[in-house]
Amino acid sequence: MHPLLRIENLAVEFDTGSGLHRALHEISFTVNAGEIVALVGESGSGKSVTSLSVLQLLPEASTRYPNGKILLSPSGLETVDLLRVDEPTLQSLRGSQIAMIFQEPMSSLNPVMKCGQQVQEAIQLHKKVSDANARQEVLEWFRKVKLPNPEEVFEKYPYQLSGGQKQRVMIAMAMSGEPALLICDEPTTALDVTVQKTILELLKELQQLTAMGIIFITHDLGVVSEIADRVVVMYRGNIVEQNNIENLFNNPQHPYTKGLLACRPALHQKGNRLPVVADFLSESSSQPLATPVFPETKKHKPEPILDVKNLTVEFVTRRNWLGKPVSKFRAVDQVSFQVMAGETLGLVGESGCGKTTLGRTLLQLVEHSEGTILFKERDLSQFSKGEIKKLRQSIQIVFQDPFSSLNPRIPIGQAIAEPLKVHYKNLTAQQRKDKVIYLLEKTGLLAEHYNRYPHEFSGGQRQRIVIARALGLQPEFLVCDESVSALDVSVQAQVLNLLNDLKAEFGFTILFISHDLSVVRYFSDRIIVMNKGRIEESGSADQVYLHPQTEYTRRLIAAIPGLQQPR
Repeated sequence: MHPLLRIENLAVEFDTGSGLHRALHEISFTVNAGEIVALVGESGSGKSVTSLSVLQLLPEASTRYPNGKILLSPSGLETVDLLRVDEPTLQSLRGSQIAMIFQEPMSSLNPVMKCGQQVQEAIQLHKKVSDANARQEVLEWFRKVKLPNPEEVFEKYPYQLSGGQKQRVMIAMAMSGEPALLICDEPTTALDVTVQKTILELLKELQQLTAMGIIFITHDLGVVSEIADRVVVMYRGNIVEQNNIENLFNNPQHPYTKGLLACRPALHQKGNRLPVVADFLSESSSQPLATPVFPETKKHKPEPILDVKNLTVEFVTRRNWLGKPVSKFRAVDQVSFQVMAGETLGLVGESGCGKTTLGRTLLQLVEHSEGTILFKERDLSQFSKGEIKKLRQSIQIVFQDPFSSLNPRIPIGQAIAEPLKVHYKNLTAQQRKDKVIYLLEKTGLLAEHYNRYPHEFSGGQRQRIVIARALGLQPEFLVCDESVSALDVSVQAQVLNLLNDLKAEFGFTILFISHDLSVVRYFSDRIIVMNKGRIEESGSADQVYLHPQTEYTRRLIAAIPGLQQPR
């Protein structure tokens, strides 16, 4: 294997207007032809800045490269320093020698252009081929990335495809130029574990077929163990450790690496506090300092707080010219279950199985077609508008994306106080502010954060803000809809610890919706597995995880990357 990409002492600075911020501190690593190198670290560690520097996609006006080289040596071509070539040369290298797959395929694809045309455009940009030949090449790549019915996919727009199919289109587009180096920036983070597994297998297969080098950027060490040959661990713009897979997992050297490996929920029993990276970086101790177990949750009588019977939710997919529905899609199909007061019930399944629709129906945000929802023995369909408004105090939701859940123009203190204004009209402005500061401090934030805006916080901090807002009304029932799915594994551990602490203190009930069975197993008392709108199976967390009864659940568990089960 010859060195394909050599990054030597690379430093990157951004002009922020109030001074220079150094994002990378003279990092060095090599990617060989035919090798997959994983860049691992939390958000803000410098992974994406590194990859965008290779492609020279960082904004020219505000980016400085005070030191370093990025040397590309494709087979049969002379070595070039990507920091010092002119724009026409860069354009010729992008796509043909270096290609990139981004995290979110929907924002990477043109929504008003057919998928096939977008890939065809990429091919004709680098090769002088006719439209007919380019179309055939697109269809061939669609077959290689295992898209069903390539001719149909060619004519479809991005919104008509699932997340996994869109990502396959992006892979086909990136591979169509037959690059020597492929950069994958978190390409599976937003995907279900089963879709993620197929995408990882596909990338490995294509890499072995073409002998290209791959830089695979991720924060999930489970994914790394499935695909990479070597790992580069980044922390705050520095490389803290480089090693092959076996050595890194069996004998990590740096405290940060040890922390990333230790905080995965799959390695821990329910009831044990998850270690976080900060525990390992503590100068006073080489061992995690966190409390090993959570305080005991308040005791409740074993009675259902929520009783769902034969619930069905349908959406109209087509109407005739008079506006009358002629076809419907059944998102939730005759679902029945109970949630016991004080328990955490995990709801798990792939995208499109009906999890989120079910969660929103319970909150009366989506209307149901059939069945009943009894909350504390009262049928929610019989509630008046005033009673539904009052119900919002008792049932709250934490959404997957905290940024889109917060108004970017309102300071977070006001955002948390808003529900208090609606439901507790007798509170004075000072009492509301005191309550908000109490909630901020309860969720691990500070009083001085009160007047800051959402964009000034990290993803994990924003999730804490949304949790604080949900807890302001002292709910009895909390729906967490994929609320840790997009977080770094270390931040995920912090948020799961926080929810467990708050649940133990306030005694609320949680419906925890996720596609990650390892997280659900750690966090939940019982698990319900959904598939195509129906309940596939249910039982205690350990029973479903360790002794699955259906083939579908076994497939979900088998797809968990780097699966290691605590006993």
